[in-house]
Amino acid sequence: MNEFNFYNSENDGYRGGFGGYVDPDPAPNTPFGTGGARPPKNKKGGAAKIIALVLACTIAGGGAGVGGAYLYSRMAGPQNSTTIYEEVRPQVQTVVNTNGGKPMTPEQLYAANLPSCVGITVNTTVNIFGQTTTSAASGSGFVLSRDGYIATNYHVIESAAKDPSVTIQVSFADGTKYDAKLIGGEKDNDIAVIKIEADNLTPVTLGDSSKLVVGEAVYAIGNPLGELTYSLTDGIVSALDRLITTNSTDESGRQESTTLNVLQTNCAINPGNSGGPLFDSYGNVVGVVSAKYTQSSNGVNAEGLGFALPINDVKGILSDIIEHGYVTGKPYMGVQVMNVSSEAQRYGITAGAAVSYVAEGSCAQKAGLQVNDIITAIDDTAIDSSPALTAALATGYKAGDTATLTVIRNQQELKLTITFDEKNAQTEANNQLQQNNQQQPSQDNSYGYGYQWPFNVFPW
Repeated sequence: MNEFNFYNSENDGYRGGFGGYVDPDPAPNTPFGTGGARPPKNKKGGAAKIIALVLACTIAGGGAGVGGAYLYSRMAGPQNSTTIYEEVRPQVQTVVNTNGGKPMTPEQLYAANLPSCVGITVNTTVNIFGQTTTSAASGSGFVLSRDGYIATNYHVIESAAKDPSVTIQVSFADGTKYDAKLIGGEKDNDIAVIKIEADNLTPVTLGDSSKLVVGEAVYAIGNPLGELTYSLTDGIVSALDRLITTNSTDESGRQESTTLNVLQTNCAINPGNSGGPLFDSYGNVVGVVSAKYTQSSNGVNAEGLGFALPINDVKGILSDIIEHGYVTGKPYMGVQVMNVSSEAQRYGITAGAAVSYVAEGSCAQKAGLQVNDIITAIDDTAIDSSPALTAALATGYKAGDTATLTVIRNQQELKLTITFDEKNAQTEANNQLQQNNQQQPSQDNSYGYGYQWPFNVFPW
């Protein structure tokens, strides 16, 4: 399968836009938790509906999984509370939109949402040969609430997440600028929330990405190249449910991978656009722009292939970050897995997620999972790769759920029962500490079968 290059968080020094329509002083339409946001569909057994693309990406901050969207439970409270508004939109039909009114024109959509769109600059100070230098990376974002919560991509602010000395600045189209603080980020889903000290901002309206159909008009407002600020581009929904895996290198030089469920669009997307919303024609945010397909590994160039995170997949994530600083309820196994390559499969090794590491005390260890086991199914969902496992976990399970793993061990099939831990700072830190005390796997891991293949490590 061809590998693809992406503009995701950074390119040529830029990281990188968009918003939704609300009345300047609206009555709450549908705050999260009042029934407007629907929990994600359980995708067990639905792997055949997802088109998997293996993508090589030069982003900063690839993670290891797809995050499921959880029901947003943050209610509208007393004054000065944070309220995020959701859409009121008719069901989009293939030919005719059955709206009581009419969809917004591009001019109307731009005017209504421009106050909700921001540019994000991340300033990093480095010391080079005794000289202090400040570099900036630019991205985009959009206002979630009147009291200053703003959404963007994790990779846009990743350097600030790793280094508290890195500063974040938010700019509005009217020239107003604010210093921002990082509330939290979700690396696995490439989503983050920052906050500025401001009141009476114009928040976007979050839509329902499950209503989208291929061919529907969509729009993006962003900051391409960090210079052509607040640019409007238009296009259509080109495809739904693309499963892409992006690759990056962490600080220790190890390869990391992030698997994301995305929608595809032909809106013009460039470095600097990352982190902001994708609108439907009603002015609702239906996606968060995150990546662009630029060139295949054999040198074939491509245009008009952009990707955005469906808003339904990140509503609950945004809620959890605002409420808790991290995403609650995410399943965690305490393992690292790698792909079984086509070369290995030709020698009779079963396709699946091959276990390369099991953390002591983890739910995986308690379930009896061992290094060199190959996970081939989780309940009724077939697993033929590491991305398939991460996708199945993120879209179909939460912490505390119990599942049956089908495992191949020494060419024998086993059934193991596992109850998932929660992915949080404690479980991840415990996993990482143990890994640091062990020799890191080499890039030519032989898997104990006398032959070698390249692999990508997926921590779960």
